[in-house]
Amino acid sequence: MNELIIPDAAQRDESSIEMIRVWIAERGLHTSLKVGLYEDCADIREERAWGRILADVAQHVADALAASQGMDPHVAIEAIKAAFNEELRAPSSGRSGGFVVRH
Repeated sequence: MNELIIPDAAQRDESSIEMIRVWIAERGLHTSLKVGLYEDCADIREERAWGRILADVAQHVADALAASQGMDPHVAIEAIKAAFNEELRAPSSGRSGGFVVRH
């Protein structure tokens, strides 16, 4: 398995929580998610929190493309948003699997 490193801040913080993992395996995309973290927080909506998480991931990808390929980060963000919206409108593959709720 070719895992990525755990960021230093996550290793230092005993309260850190892993929210998402994504793999390409067996010719498909596979994810593991921590959903439900905000269900007891009246002032934080779960879907809004995930929107922020996904936006932060997109910005990191854009920064990485800028650093590794010289791509303009704003152009990268627009391309990511276009692909994201296209995939939501017309998924390129189905999803299967289940969810385990752990508190």
